[in-house]
Amino acid sequence: MQQQPLEKPRILLLLPTRTYRATDFLEAASKLDVEVVVASEEAATTADLSPRHTLVLDFSAPTIATQAILKFADTYPLAAIVGVDDDTTLLATTASEVLGLPHNPVASAKATRNKYLLRDTLAANGVPVPAYQRFSIYDDPTEIVGVGSPNPDGTDTHASFPCVIKPLSLSASRGVIRADTPAEFIEAFQRTTKLLRTLQAATEADSQEHVSQYLLVEDYIPGIEVALEGILIGGELKTLALFDKPDPLEGPFFEETLYITPSRLSVDIQDALHNATAEAADALGLRHGPVHAELRYNDNGAHLIEIAARTIGGLCARTLRFGTGMSLEELVIRHAIGQPVEGLQREQQAAGVMMIPVPKAGILGEVRGKTAAHHVDGIVEVNITIPIGGEVVPLPEGARYLGFIFARAETPAAVETALREAHQQLEFVILPCRRGL
Repeated sequence: MQQQPLEKPRILLLLPTRTYRATDFLEAASKLDVEVVVASEEAATTADLSPRHTLVLDFSAPTIATQAILKFADTYPLAAIVGVDDDTTLLATTASEVLGLPHNPVASAKATRNKYLLRDTLAANGVPVPAYQRFSIYDDPTEIVGVGSPNPDGTDTHASFPCVIKPLSLSASRGVIRADTPAEFIEAFQRTTKLLRTLQAATEADSQEHVSQYLLVEDYIPGIEVALEGILIGGELKTLALFDKPDPLEGPFFEETLYITPSRLSVDIQDALHNATAEAADALGLRHGPVHAELRYNDNGAHLIEIAARTIGGLCARTLRFGTGMSLEELVIRHAIGQPVEGLQREQQAAGVMMIPVPKAGILGEVRGKTAAHHVDGIVEVNITIPIGGEVVPLPEGARYLGFIFARAETPAAVETALREAHQQLEFVILPCRRGL
């Protein structure tokens, strides 16, 4: 599509109504000389966020939404489309391709949104992956773990242990369960499939995207876990930050808590983690924009767990500053509109975040100790993201943390100490639900 040159870059931000990221992305855009269009699912919400231009889109229907973006771009040409989380990755890629804007291949975006397709694509391109199989939520787990019980098509479905059961597209460890024995496998399989059936019924009732009826079972990868935040520039990976996860993530559930940067791992290990991420991105065909990867490291080296064509989730990006105080969101927008970011480095000061875990299911009645938590040396923000009266659900069924605690200090160890102490100051009063979860 032929477009007139823009006097002032105009970007389209794809911001789901439930995202934590709206404020941070809009503040970042306001610091740059760009015009912002906010796209969301509901007109009322986006009208408050962006008084100049808004667009209502169904993110679960990329083809229809792309046509709406094309029609909009005929009147208001776009310099870039930025998707802020998993729900918008595929649409941002699809629409950018049609408009001739910088983007990743659509097939690459699809692979990052489907854990089975991700493993298949990596394996097909020579990247080592754990043994994995795909099953339907309608399969019988007792048959899967039965000795010598192959599928009718001749493929062996006998699970090996320890293994991990995962929904194909959910994020933040939702529905992810480790099983070490056949009995644990059956229980975990039934629990994850129950969650997927519930979500499937809810999305169908709302006429939204159909939740996959499949799940992934793969061998458990032992070792320390880290998160890598990076950006692809012409296919080359620039690591922006490597986060240590000091709390062990060994299951049966994988609730993330602490992210701390810079990493305390050796330079050799950090290089191996970078190289594993770059290898995976290349195998998937990713070449442009932010990537967030989860990896493990053990005696056999670095192993990719997942990679997404987006920035880090939740409010965790607030831990990162570049250059003279630039946020991650500003860096991403700068790259999207073609401004150089190669020379930008993360600030020297250590930083970290605690994603506050949900201790039990119920209704949030009260939060005590916020003032004391704020006063812990090194703490810069305590943000409770579930409102009083809101429902709280722990993993593996839950989709939200109670909130986020942020700290900055001279060393990663001091950051970790501050976050743990601040969390100890907090008390969450969780009342019983009056209805079933």
